[in-house]
Amino acid sequence: MIRVAVSGAGGRLAGPIIDAVAMADDLQLTALYNPNRPGEEFAGLEVSTNPGDVSADVLVETAHPDVVFENLAAWRDSGMAAVVGTSGFTPERLDQLSSMWGSQRPCLVVPNFSIGAVLMMRFGREAASQFDAVEIIERHHATKPDAPSGTSLASAMGIHEAGGQSAEGSTELIAGARGADVQGVRVHSLRLPGVIAQQEVALSNPGEVLSISHLSTSYESFAAGALVAIRGVDGLEPGVHLGLDAVLQ
Repeated sequence: MIRVAVSGAGGRLAGPIIDAVAMADDLQLTALYNPNRPGEEFAGLEVSTNPGDVSADVLVETAHPDVVFENLAAWRDSGMAAVVGTSGFTPERLDQLSSMWGSQRPCLVVPNFSIGAVLMMRFGREAASQFDAVEIIERHHATKPDAPSGTSLASAMGIHEAGGQSAEGSTELIAGARGADVQGVRVHSLRLPGVIAQQEVALSNPGEVLSISHLSTSYESFAAGALVAIRGVDGLEPGVHLGLDAVLQ
């Protein structure tokens, strides 16, 4: 039985993860944490506002990017393995996390828990070296706290490692028109009310375009991948790992 705690209880991502953990026969939900939700209950557990009260084998972190490092320092000191669903991990923030986390326990940063999104990222990496140019278009809800999304950042980093890049040559008449440059891969972030998560990886050669797209229609799409991460993180080497691919069979 794996003892699981969830940080960020009450948030959009935390909700389906809490429900899925509570229903799993091989997992035990032992603690919930959110200093902004004192006294609230989810899945029969009261939310704690004190990190010292959180005890588990695996901690799932879903809190806001502004507080994620503070939270992860507490979970590191408590000796828990961590699964991080918080967005916004640029290459620089991943380096910062690796330096901070140390090598006592594994920490798995998962830009997207959706199995379909993980496969989209994998297929984009595999295709990148076969095409002259690639760009990423991501759409998320208007209240998402960061841009580009963690999924698009991880996608761009993977495409870069595989040898993919965006075409250059156009002059931006207005700064930002070509999108953000993430290691040579252009990322365009759309923020629209009513959207949950959608991403397209567009690749092209002369005479052809390949589009690899994924759409999440419900936050429930993230639950299955979160369970995979929870069950697999303790089998990883100590230190920081990126992506659900690290534990997805």
